[in-house]
Amino acid sequence: MATFRERPYVQFNFLVDLGTGTTEGYDAGFQEVSNVGMEVTVAEYRNGNEKENAVRKITGLNKSTDVTLKRGVIGSLTLYNWLNQIRNGDQNALRTVTIQLQNEDHTSVVQTWKLLRARIIKHVSGPFNAKGTDVALEELTLSYERLEME
Repeated sequence: MATFRERPYVQFNFLVDLGTGTTEGYDAGFQEVSNVGMEVTVAEYRNGNEKENAVRKITGLNKSTDVTLKRGVIGSLTLYNWLNQIRNGDQNALRTVTIQLQNEDHTSVVQTWKLLRARIIKHVSGPFNAKGTDVALEELTLSYERLEME
């Protein structure tokens, strides 16, 4: 459950569960998670004979943003295997991905984001540069149908 306090929490203590039930180990370690969000669209409507020259806003569909996760290349094929399930049409490949923000001393989870019916829609590795000194990264983009927060 969310833990309220006046001072904001820092962003760098977080756990990711890719729907496997674990936040431990190298496969669950990510450097960055970005764009977790949702929006509710509105439809604008107005009758031609309305007295006021303004539109009504009618609540429309719920949309979730695509989430990007980045981590160093560790030689694991876990993400590839999940993506392969999805591209081969396995309906059981949809997962609930959980992101948990921890407090500063890692003793409790202060807020949780659940990405329901998530799937990989993009996986990118690189860039690779023979003169570079950066860590080789892989980037994962997830699409999901609903966001829930606890």
